[in-house]
Amino acid sequence: MSGHKTVRERLYLVATTLTMLALAAAPAVWAQTPAEIQAALDAAFAKYKGLQEGKNADYIPALAKVDPNIYGIALVNPDGKVYTAGDVKSEVSIQSISKVFTMARVMEEQGPDAIANTIGVDSTGMRFNSIVSIEFSQKALGGPEMNALVNPGAIAATSMVKGASRAEVWNSILGFYSDFAGRPLLVNQEVFKSEADTNQRNQAIGYLMYAYGYIKANPMQATDVYTEQCSVSVNAKDLAMMAATLANAGKNPVTGKQVMKAENVSKVLAVMATAGLYDDTGKWLFRTGLPGKSGVGGGIIAVSPGKFGIAVISPPLDDAGNSIRAQRAIADISNALGGNPYAVKTK
Repeated sequence: MSGHKTVRERLYLVATTLTMLALAAAPAVWAQTPAEIQAALDAAFAKYKGLQEGKNADYIPALAKVDPNIYGIALVNPDGKVYTAGDVKSEVSIQSISKVFTMARVMEEQGPDAIANTIGVDSTGMRFNSIVSIEFSQKALGGPEMNALVNPGAIAATSMVKGASRAEVWNSILGFYSDFAGRPLLVNQEVFKSEADTNQRNQAIGYLMYAYGYIKANPMQATDVYTEQCSVSVNAKDLAMMAATLANAGKNPVTGKQVMKAENVSKVLAVMATAGLYDDTGKWLFRTGLPGKSGVGGGIIAVSPGKFGIAVISPPLDDAGNSIRAQRAIADISNALGGNPYAVKTK
């Protein structure tokens, strides 16, 4: 079993190292013109505008009511230039994309090892809300072999954010998200209530994580704050700005604020690359090479280190819980713009 764990740790180290290299090297080789960038967004928007596949998440009643025709694309580069296509004003709830930034918050407060040693940084290969994955990690692997981008790890990560009260914890999280987005973000109270009324499975996950020591105290508060963070309202431009801040080594490219330490960004991107699109993450990385994160509200963010952050919002999802339009549009745009950090150029 120790050999199995060593292989996983090596894979994580490789992902981190490649991401760090991409962060250092990418700005010098990307030379797309503004016209080429806008043309790529316009082409992807037009190509998938009429797509009718997928359906809204309906296990949260408020999400089933969101307009399925919302479709917006935004891309932000490290110079702060914003490119858009379609509807970038309509807001949806951030949902699981929030997990990236709460994980980043914990890394900022306590260092990356706090996440690696308490929760883990391995893909579970199971559904995002799996209870079996907790049991497997605890009983079969004997240690923290999850990640902060699935529900058990995400609730645990939320419990790790520092604060003397629930209000302090929440203000720390929301303020951090807002710094990434470059504007004050708010909670969709209808979504929050709808999720809080139907989150019994997450409550069970929170208690189980508490029982096994991943959460040290007050699992109900952790679950409640996690539910609220998933209910933050964002538009495509907000999400692209958050992704671009990661692409720009933790510095918001428009406000100029250093939101997180540059050395922590590669750790965040490594977990996104290995666990960002639920149990279809491998397929996504195979097609795009981009660290990404999806949410059942219909958004997906992706990061091309040193080049751009991109986001698409379109609520209809596939069976894995990922926006169908968003996946296809981001893949097309990244391929057109040379965004894949793993691509090797031939002479």
